[in-house]
Amino acid sequence: MKLTAKQRLFADEYIKSGNATQSAIKAGYSPKTVRSIGQENLTKPDIKSYIDAKMAEIESHKIADAKEVLQFYTRVLREEETEEVALPTGDNVVTVEKKPSFKDRLTAAKELMKRYPLSDPVVQAQLKKITADARVAEARAKALEDNGQDMELLLDKMLDTITKEDKSNEPR
Repeated sequence: MKLTAKQRLFADEYIKSGNATQSAIKAGYSPKTVRSIGQENLTKPDIKSYIDAKMAEIESHKIADAKEVLQFYTRVLREEETEEVALPTGDNVVTVEKKPSFKDRLTAAKELMKRYPLSDPVVQAQLKKITADARVAEARAKALEDNGQDMELLLDKMLDTITKEDKSNEPR
């Protein structure tokens, strides 16, 4: 594809705007002939091939490839990705950056592991650690949701045990 500088500029402008006349103007063609030159350029095989190739390249960049998806899952797993979360505060809404939850990280790890064999002991250990971390976090969240009721029961039992031991150790 041998295009002149003017033809390449026309094609690049046409890709941006989709308007042949405006593209011819921006490429520097004569104002008297821009309309006909613009239409004529679109019929030239080299220019048409160049435009089609660039459009295909642009379209291919819009769709994530497998490598990009795997990199995203890895960033989530490593807590390198964040998301904006809106929090209501009275009359206003505040947005904060939030790291992925353990559940999100575990999901990312599972998605990655679907694509790679589990024979690597380091990967198995990391997955077990993430799973354990998720379970601990869920248990902590549940304990907080119970407003400490479980803690009160545990303290009552401990106090009863201590009281019984003190009474049994008293001289008779």
